[in-house]
Order: sequence, then C-alpha cells, then structure tokens
Amino acid sequence: MATVQNIAQLEGYKVAIMPAPDTEITAAYTGDLLSDVMGNAPDDSALITIQAHKNTVAVASLAGIKVIIVCNGRSVPDDMTAAAKDEGVAIVTTSDNQFTASWKVAKLLNLVGNA
Repeated sequence: MATVQNIAQLEGYKVAIMPAPDTEITAAYTGDLLSDVMGNAPDDSALITIQAHKNTVAVASLAGIKVIIVCNGRSVPDDMTAAAKDEGVAIVTTSDNQFTASWKVAKLLNLVGNA
C-alpha cells in the first residue's frame, strides 16, 4: 500500500493537482481505453495512462481511482485540472512511458520484486 504523495515523489514525477496527499493507493491499472478502465480498474487505485483530458477524470471518479498518472510527458489541460479538483482526484505527470510507470508503481506497491 502507498499514498498519492508516495507516487508523486517517484523520481521524475510532477504534481499537477493533489487534493488529498494521504489518500491510500492499494492497486494500479494501466490503460487508455476509458470504457475498459471504467469496467476493470480497482477501487483506490492509480490509473496509468496517456489520456490527458477531463473525461479521464470523470471515469476515474466513477471507478474509484484516486490518482491519474499521465505518461509520455503529456501536458494536463486546465479543464482536466479543474475537473480533478472538483472530483478530488490527484493528477501526476511523468515523462516515463506507461510500461516504466507501471513498473515503478508496482514496485512502490510491493507487487513485484527488485529485478
């Protein structure tokens, strides 16, 4: 288990918005097809994606996702940040690709060993 703050402190990660840094994260889900994310992402999770728009926040809110990690150095538009603030969802950005971000988060959550 980790917190939103722990994820934000990963090397190279930057906070776009963090309404509740102590929110616990127990799982993660990597995906870009938002209907798949909505149907399969676990509660209290981190979403690792390249989808940087306000619809991603709406899906996160419906699915119980607590933090969105936007990969590949994509910028977060103002309407996405505003929606995240309204919904209490954190957003973190990284230049990492989704594979690398998934690996880092899995290690943080103790889901994988130190390979």
